Amino acid sequence: MKVFVTGVGGQLGHDVLLQLRSRGHTAIGSDLLPPCDVTLDITDPAAVKNAIAQAKPDAVIHCAAWTAVDAAEAEENREKVFAINAGGTENLARACKAVGAEMLYISTDYVFGGKGERPWQPDDTDFAPLNVYGQSKLEGEKAVARNLERYYIVRIAWVFGKNGKNFVKTMLNVGKTHDTVRVVNDQIGTPTYTWDLARLLIDMIESKRYGYYHATNEGGYISWYDFAKEIYRQAGMQTAVQPVTTAEYGVSAAARPENSRMDKRKLSEQGFEPLPDWRDALSRYLKELE
Repeated sequence: MKVFVTGVGGQLGHDVLLQLRSRGHTAIGSDLLPPCDVTLDITDPAAVKNAIAQAKPDAVIHCAAWTAVDAAEAEENREKVFAINAGGTENLARACKAVGAEMLYISTDYVFGGKGERPWQPDDTDFAPLNVYGQSKLEGEKAVARNLERYYIVRIAWVFGKNGKNFVKTMLNVGKTHDTVRVVNDQIGTPTYTWDLARLLIDMIESKRYGYYHATNEGGYISWYDFAKEIYRQAGMQTAVQPVTTAEYGVSAAARPENSRMDKRKLSEQGFEPLPDWRDALSRYLKELE
């Protein structure tokens, strides 16, 4: 297959590009800035149309996004956030339609309201995003479904990978200079290792089993506090982790969901191999950082 990948400068796009090529696919990587195969501003409809028309891919894996959740709340950034996450996605969906390509869109648990303890189902429609980032990603989902018939919408959460900033790297860095860290224990979900996720995404585009999916690593639902404790345990660091509520931790610019539990049974039901246990993923990731 020929696959066009956006956002290859980020954590997920970087790994998707590597794995596509290792599996024998022709992969074209794009980002706003080099190094990449195609320099592309996804908010420019003409540029997107031209890039996809020239590439003529069988599929587009859309990893590019505004992901700075707190910064998205700033009044001066909101228009840009929607231009990237909603408008950019619409541009790509229309370009895919024009060349007959399928599209895989990366979304987020943040499209849901985050209340209760019931795991969110892939086909749930009771959306109630708590912040600008979640609202913009939901609009991106709608743009894909509005323009295409052959698409995958894959919601992920708590992402960590080699090529970018993430919670694991932050905890490791903070642990070098602090004996104790405060981490919230009332936001519940599951981490997602980009290397594992990239494998699944490629499996998906090879399958033609379109639809909405949830994809995080296996291993049960945990809090950020639990995650931090395991990071330090596996890293052999003595940093103590103090559990606090979101309210005790302090108000951030963007509201965060308490319930990021996502039901992933649809993956197995559709014949996909689930992602490994998050503890195993963390172990492999820490070795990758060495």
